[in-house]
Amino acid sequence: MKKSVLTRYRVMAYVTGVLLVALTLGMIGKYVLDLGGAADFTQVVSIAHGWLYVVYLIFAFDLGSKAKWPVKKQLWVLLAGTIPTAAFFVERRISHELEGRLADDAPAPVKA
Repeated sequence: MKKSVLTRYRVMAYVTGVLLVALTLGMIGKYVLDLGGAADFTQVVSIAHGWLYVVYLIFAFDLGSKAKWPVKKQLWVLLAGTIPTAAFFVERRISHELEGRLADDAPAPVKA
């Protein structure tokens, strides 16, 4: 597995996580605090999160299939983009797990 597969998953996990936290804060502002511009903000952020979550799903599925994860683990990672802040914790755990495997897969340096 290439390191770029893990890198693009990590980027999308952070983007999805940040947008979901922003959406949650926007919803609190809209429904709890009755803030004026919160409705427009939540509309824009929800559309962005929706489209980018699809990209996150594609990259997470690609990573899981290349890492040969069981279905249960794959679903856990895919759903992390729907729970505020979960994407950050899941990304961290997956990155630590796979970075060790990537280091093992790296070719040995050639001695001159």
